[in-house]
Amino acid sequence: MGFFLVLVMEQITLAYKEQSGPPPREETRALLGTANGGPQHWHDGSGVPQTGGAPTTPSALRACVLVFSLALHSVFEGLAVGLQRDRARAMELCLALLLHKGILAVSLSLRLLQSHLRAQVVAGCGILFSCMTPLGIGLGAALAESAGPLHQLAQSVLEGMAAGTFLYITFLEILPQELATSEQRILKVILLLAGFALLTGLLFIQV
Repeated sequence: MGFFLVLVMEQITLAYKEQSGPPPREETRALLGTANGGPQHWHDGSGVPQTGGAPTTPSALRACVLVFSLALHSVFEGLAVGLQRDRARAMELCLALLLHKGILAVSLSLRLLQSHLRAQVVAGCGILFSCMTPLGIGLGAALAESAGPLHQLAQSVLEGMAAGTFLYITFLEILPQELATSEQRILKVILLLAGFALLTGLLFIQV
């Protein structure tokens, strides 16, 4: 559910931008190449020509979509912690979430800097990202206090949405950006497999 939620929101936003904004990147590249009579030089590795340092709409748009997706995912992560009734289990989730959020914050900061956004926008995105997990924990704790037959259903739905947003961000945002270039490709794959194996091992240890 979380996967389809973020996917639909991104597609609606991109469709609106395509109708009211400049032509797509591929069409712009072809027109510029024909008009200038020579090849274009691409400097940032993402298919965007260097034109004086101004951010392009697709790059800024995808960065904003990524921030919103991670913020939504952070709310659902906090909900998963707040819904826990076992204090020991909640502490384990908090420690894992602390490590996960630290790595994610560094990656998000680098991604925002690569999008050439203004410093105020980057700071606002960081504050938004930082506040979402505590908000989710508070909402989850409030929801856990209300006993009823719909508690388990609500918990399952929210955890499913959190897992869906995580899958979307991983496989459609982070991995395509990281694996699009040929730099350190083997090392990236090794680190990806090592991270997957580490998390899988931790899950088996907890079980």
